[in-house]
Amino acid sequence: MGNNLNTDQQTFLLNLARESIQHHLKTGKTLKKKVKDEELMKKRGAFVTLKINDQLRGCIGYPLPYKPLWETIRDAAIAAATQDYRFQSMTLEELPETVIEISVLTLPQPIKDFKEIEVGKHGIIVTKGPNKGLLLPQVPVEWDWDLETYLSHGCMKAGLDEDEWKKGVQIEVFSAQVFSE
Repeated sequence: MGNNLNTDQQTFLLNLARESIQHHLKTGKTLKKKVKDEELMKKRGAFVTLKINDQLRGCIGYPLPYKPLWETIRDAAIAAATQDYRFQSMTLEELPETVIEISVLTLPQPIKDFKEIEVGKHGIIVTKGPNKGLLLPQVPVEWDWDLETYLSHGCMKAGLDEDEWKKGVQIEVFSAQVFSE
């Protein structure tokens, strides 16, 4: 599963994400495409992050491999631009200044002890009951968080108290290949 995408595949997916957003904002429809690359046809989890001037503008993805990677990127890109509840839907005018970042995920693995988490390498999924929160591996690095801060934010993302990880939550880790325009 650790197959890293080559530069051509990365470029294809970044272009696809941009094209998908543009097509959707113009027509309200989902881009149709024929994809032949075997690697991009494999089911993988992935996230698309949109930023304008280094500020988050949308981030949505699928942690688990539901559909072929290229479709996951297409759908996540549209969702990040139009369905992230933290932001208004993006406009066509914003697209030229938007930078697209893609994170292609490995399968989440449960861990026994939070000390197994390597900040900067592992993304985390924190679960307790119906609550679930996911943070991508690049997030704690961007904010300069240590492990405890990272876990606290994972809990808050799941809608839990920030110290819930001390009382018992389920934690899964994953890694990601991250690339951007």
